[in-house]
Amino acid sequence: MDEQDLRLTVNGAGYAVRCDPATPLLDVLRHDLGLAGPRFGCGQGLCGACFVLIDGRARSSCDLPAGAAQGHAVTTVEGLAGRDGAPHPVQRAFLDEQAAQCGYCTSGMIISAVALLAADPSPGEEQVRAALEQNLCRCGAHQRIIAAVLAAARRMACGDPPGRDGRARQDRQAAP
Repeated sequence: MDEQDLRLTVNGAGYAVRCDPATPLLDVLRHDLGLAGPRFGCGQGLCGACFVLIDGRARSSCDLPAGAAQGHAVTTVEGLAGRDGAPHPVQRAFLDEQAAQCGYCTSGMIISAVALLAADPSPGEEQVRAALEQNLCRCGAHQRIIAAVLAAARRMACGDPPGRDGRARQDRQAAP
């Protein structure tokens, strides 16, 4: 193991972490930084449970070496909330639409939805389905998840715009 000092920017804050640069970013996020949002699913980047935003794009963190994240903005589901702690419009929509069943896939689904809405603020159902196809949900909550993403798009179109890296700038509670 060749440990080095890595400098990572996670959820807008700078961190110095000593680890082997080949350590999966997921391990650093969960074990060194204490972030529980990204989850271990398959370990091969195929299920979406570990997705984070890297410079605003959804990316698996289980197969991304932590060293490769240096110099990039990493955003986890914990970093999506507004400065006042109000949930991101996608997070709020997942709650409103009861889009989580067991919750294991939820953070990855939210991350993928935030990336989609940053790239396409008014997607149709087919675009949402395509954007979420790398995220596995074994509970069968897909219809509610799709409804939540479409509701978030509508909410954001009505004045809850995304900030940098897809994060919401919220000076108020999101409207129900």
